[in-house]
Amino acid sequence: MQNGGLEQLMNNPMLRQMAENFGRGGGMPDINALMQNPQMRHADIGLIGLAVMGQNLILNMNDHGYTVAAYNRTTSKVDQFLENEAKGTKVVGAHSVEEFVALLKRPRKVIILVKAGAAVDAFIEQLLPHLEKGDIIIDGGNSHYPDSIRRTKELEERGLLFVGSGVSGGEEGARYGPSLMPGGSPAAWPHIKEIFQAIAAKSDGEPCCDWVGEGGAGHYVKMVHNGIEYGDMQLIAEAYSILKVGLGLDELEISKIFAEWNKGVLDSFLIEITRDVLAYKDTDGAPIVPKILDSAGQKGTGKWTAMNALDLGQPVTLIGEAVFARCLSSLREERLRAAKVLKGPDAPQFSGDRDQFVKDLEQALYASKIVSYAQGFMLMREAAKEYNWHLNKGSIALMWRGGCIIRSVFLKDITNAFRTNPDLENLLLDQFFVDAIQTAQAGWRRVISQAIAWGIPTPAFSSALAFYDGFRSEVVPANLIQAQRDYFGAHTFRVVPGKESESLPLGQDIHINWTGHGGSVSASTYQA
Repeated sequence: MQNGGLEQLMNNPMLRQMAENFGRGGGMPDINALMQNPQMRHADIGLIGLAVMGQNLILNMNDHGYTVAAYNRTTSKVDQFLENEAKGTKVVGAHSVEEFVALLKRPRKVIILVKAGAAVDAFIEQLLPHLEKGDIIIDGGNSHYPDSIRRTKELEERGLLFVGSGVSGGEEGARYGPSLMPGGSPAAWPHIKEIFQAIAAKSDGEPCCDWVGEGGAGHYVKMVHNGIEYGDMQLIAEAYSILKVGLGLDELEISKIFAEWNKGVLDSFLIEITRDVLAYKDTDGAPIVPKILDSAGQKGTGKWTAMNALDLGQPVTLIGEAVFARCLSSLREERLRAAKVLKGPDAPQFSGDRDQFVKDLEQALYASKIVSYAQGFMLMREAAKEYNWHLNKGSIALMWRGGCIIRSVFLKDITNAFRTNPDLENLLLDQFFVDAIQTAQAGWRRVISQAIAWGIPTPAFSSALAFYDGFRSEVVPANLIQAQRDYFGAHTFRVVPGKESESLPLGQDIHINWTGHGGSVSASTYQA
């Protein structure tokens, strides 16, 4: 151990006392011998990565009575953290991976909270020489779930356990109670359950943390969470646009509407912060939101959700539209040029009952959110089949009820739906949500119709309603599409039960020679 590391360790009162006991009061003991003493392995868990999220998670664990070992690649950050934010706590630091691992109780539990990708693999490689069979590595970053599937397999083959855990709630959540979504090696859960559920947010007394599933399930559920977050934010932005452009309201007036909405079915973190940011004023007294460039960024998790939905053949349309809306927003220079050439309707003029329209908009937002969450759970249902995961949908909804960005009162109803019927095929078929959408439907349609008439883009609202109408339809026009595919590509089709004939047998892949000279050989099966 380097001298700096020894000095840092001895600055911790608990460790200093241990060292004195070990050396029987006869001066400073040999540090290598000291580190081999079981007494030194006193940290309950360790965390690598001292950015704000990492520091706040450490302080959260410390608040709940756990001793945490801290390490950072830039070791000066360890000293700064101990001298400032962690001063007076039980947190201990290390100046090398070896020192860090030596501080941990067995089985060692190590949280890595660094930038997703190569940095995670690099730290795992540094840890491996110092770990033993049964030790646990936890990736708490925003990793892509295929990486977590791979890491679980690779580490289990070496006798180690891996957990890929979604962490949501931002800096404040990390400090005072995040939503935690752990998955990976099931054998790891009993060893981390107490810590994770202690530091997680609570909803009605229940921790917003439970075991998600095998392999990459934890990071997959976090990915879907982030996709739903994209959808929620786009819906809120569209509601803001309708109120501002359609009704001509200013930001303060719109903020008051969001404040009222936050008292009802839309009560949620995102509605709450929207209320606050719309009321926030610049130093000149003007609202700050209109001064912000209308080009939204993204880090990829929404895109991952949309791409995976396409891979699994699931119509997660609202999240997809939310991602594309951000892409369109980034084409700002092109939009500015198009605005000078492409014309829409005249400036909106609203002459109806404003209060009723605002109520309709509230219901449109609520109904669209129901569709978005239904799509998200459809995607997770299919992923569980594809990757052989055992996902508890009720527990997932509970994990999202507090601590995370999409936390809302509404998620309590989702939790109840899946707890009442764990085999519920689709959230839209639960009676509570059947009734909720029926109540909201007329206003939902009025809002979208009016927005279209005004020329206000509402891709998320519109895609939600289009999905709902498609999902509830006994017949959709895909029969014509399949006939077209068979015409130009001999892709075959199947006949509707009850409408079979001698030339159209039931349950078979059928190809018709539509032109009389196309031949009878099909190009592929019906499923192609």
